[in-house]
Amino acid sequence: MEAILLKGQELLAFYGLKVVAALAIFIIGRIAAGMLRGVLKKMMEKGQVEPTLTSFICSVSYVAMLAFVIIAALGKLGVQTASFVAVLGAAGLAVGLALQGSLSNFASGVLLVIFTPFKVGDYVEAGGTSGTVEEISIFSTIIKSPDNKRIIVPNASVTGANIINHTANDQRRVDLVVGVGYGDDIDLVRTTLQEILAKDDRLLAEPAPTIGVVELAESSVNLVVRPWVKTADYWAVYFDLNEAIKKTFDEKGISIPFPQRDLHLTMDGAALEGIATLRSAS
Repeated sequence: MEAILLKGQELLAFYGLKVVAALAIFIIGRIAAGMLRGVLKKMMEKGQVEPTLTSFICSVSYVAMLAFVIIAALGKLGVQTASFVAVLGAAGLAVGLALQGSLSNFASGVLLVIFTPFKVGDYVEAGGTSGTVEEISIFSTIIKSPDNKRIIVPNASVTGANIINHTANDQRRVDLVVGVGYGDDIDLVRTTLQEILAKDDRLLAEPAPTIGVVELAESSVNLVVRPWVKTADYWAVYFDLNEAIKKTFDEKGISIPFPQRDLHLTMDGAALEGIATLRSAS
């Protein structure tokens, strides 16, 4: 009996120290993981990272650190942790393969947050669609189309192609093409266009607007009219200038031709004789 008690005391002393050490590792490691999560969260908030992404990354980081602490505590107890690591690795690989598309969208979401090619409120062309950005989440970007449709675009589609941000800069150029007839006076047309632009106070003096002949087309002489405006005034100026050009050209008798062709018909002598025979027969 004394031998059994002595053996029990030895085992208790041996494993008791391991249990205490394992508990210490777990408790201290858990506290450290929580502190590191708090530091990471503060750093991301200071960098103005999206709150949803901040919460997700902090949670994943905390779980990963906690798993490492648990494995370290089990190793202190004498448990073979190689099998646990192998199982976790296999599980991670399986999850990664199963969520391949989602992980791609997540990675793209991180890139959008880091590089910020656009922000909420910008008008963009991305992912095969265009509209105003309403929300940038971890896995998708929500865009409102000009006709008020809600479009949810996977982030991988956004970063996988060109992104055109129409409102990133404060100024934009309005590009208009005006066609006039070949019989119209080009100098008069140019002067008229300059007068139209001068009446609009929304146009910027610098950069100066451009007016020039761009093409001698089949049915018209095409001129480009390219004034610069503030981005917020773009569409209003675009529509107003088109209307002002049409009205002013009508007042000054400047034609805006529609597509047309001149057809020249020729006939040989046999055809003319045939027509004359038909007329005489009738």
